[in-house]
Amino acid sequence: MIKEDLKDKVDNKNKNSDKKCIVVYNDDVNSFDWVIQSLIEVCEHEPLQASQCAHLVHYKGKCDVKGGSFDELMPKCLELLDRQISAKIE
Repeated sequence: MIKEDLKDKVDNKNKNSDKKCIVVYNDDVNSFDWVIQSLIEVCEHEPLQASQCAHLVHYKGKCDVKGGSFDELMPKCLELLDRQISAKIE
């Protein structure tokens, strides 16, 4: 029974291992409004979600803003970078 539980955990971990997220980092350049607008337009956030993420970025230094596969996230991350927002896929 223990082997089966461990196997399930390993299988689930492997299934999730291709999941990535876009992380946005704090900077001293972009305004809250610009980050919020960008998260709404690029990451398809609702306004409240975008505002909360912007505040987390400001106060915590970074925030995971979008999850998915690398291929799904790459164009969104590039768009955020084009908007001069510090972001990377992790």
